Amino acid sequence: MNRKTFCTVAGAIFALVAVFHLIRILADWHITIEHWSVPNSVSWVALVVAGGLALFGFRFGAED
Repeated sequence: MNRKTFCTVAGAIFALVAVFHLIRILADWHITIEHWSVPNSVSWVALVVAGGLALFGFRFGAED
């Protein structure tokens, strides 16, 4: 697998993760781990991080 393919696939995976976090925020899904209820602010942070990584992946995949 070359660098361009790797970056594009990684960008697509991170974009999918970002979309799922956005859906969790909009649908107001509640996640509980043990006795801890995960706040939506965690998904906001994860959305920004995953979206940024997806952007970098697509950008680096587009370079020659």
